[in-house]
Amino acid sequence: MIEIINLTKHYGEIKAVENVSFSVNKGEILGFLGPNGAGKSTTMNIITGYIPSTSGTVTVDGYDIMEHSREVKKRIGYMPELPPLYLDMTVTDFLDFCAQLKEVDKKAWKSQKDDIMELVKITHVQHRLIRNLSKGYKQRVGLAQALVGAPEVLVLDEPTVGLDPKQIIEIRKLIKALGKNHTIILSSHILPEVSAVCERVVIINKGKIVAVDTPENLSKNLTDFTKFRMTIAGPEKRVKELIQQVYGVKYLEVQNTGKDDECSYIIEADKDIDVRKPIFHKLAQVGYPILELRSLGLSLEEIFLQLTTEEREVN
Repeated sequence: MIEIINLTKHYGEIKAVENVSFSVNKGEILGFLGPNGAGKSTTMNIITGYIPSTSGTVTVDGYDIMEHSREVKKRIGYMPELPPLYLDMTVTDFLDFCAQLKEVDKKAWKSQKDDIMELVKITHVQHRLIRNLSKGYKQRVGLAQALVGAPEVLVLDEPTVGLDPKQIIEIRKLIKALGKNHTIILSSHILPEVSAVCERVVIINKGKIVAVDTPENLSKNLTDFTKFRMTIAGPEKRVKELIQQVYGVKYLEVQNTGKDDECSYIIEADKDIDVRKPIFHKLAQVGYPILELRSLGLSLEEIFLQLTTEEREVN
């Protein structure tokens, strides 16, 4: 759906973005991460056609941003970190204004506007001045303007900044729902939020891409082992003996759950050896059930810090 190849942007001698390349598949929610000043906003502004690149190409649905700017902009809805709201307009007047700017068909707009307001839950404030809305509702109006014209692609820059925990959860659910019908690039400093809604992540640092993959694969690539927790019903001593017999297990730690004949076991194993099946078979043979199995790979925060504080690249 979106193809970015060797994208470069220089401001004089400053290299804001250098040879950035990645793609976004149709229907995908892609996390776009990086520390402040890494080149995220510059890249998003180039993708959306707000600023030109120094070199490189961006195509959206087969249209080049430089050669077919009008076609690309029809297909993209953009919500910047600070939504461009006209505070002295009512919500409905502002959305009507955005529809005119985007040249949305007037006959189709009435029903589309109602659908958008219902989707982002602003119908009941549609006749209020935007300046009188809370921060959360202003963010919702900013998201609504990005949806005007039914774009296939949404670029969302820090959509939950400044919101309280309840509002963050609501916007997160909305983004996941939008992902069913839209291709989304999501930039956020709230990394658990990215983990919750994104299939893949792109991490940029000092203007260059340092990783493009799923959080799970990045975790595997950045460690020499796999780590997980198993909660098992059975005598601790015997369970430990069985697990330690499995080829590939490097480390075992027992955590008491406070229940009789039930413990949690932190297991580390060689990353190229899947020890889960042999552990299951050994325990099944003696009738010790596995009550819980949870991966303990690197969190997205740990991945982010490791990739943006070290000079390394993960392919």
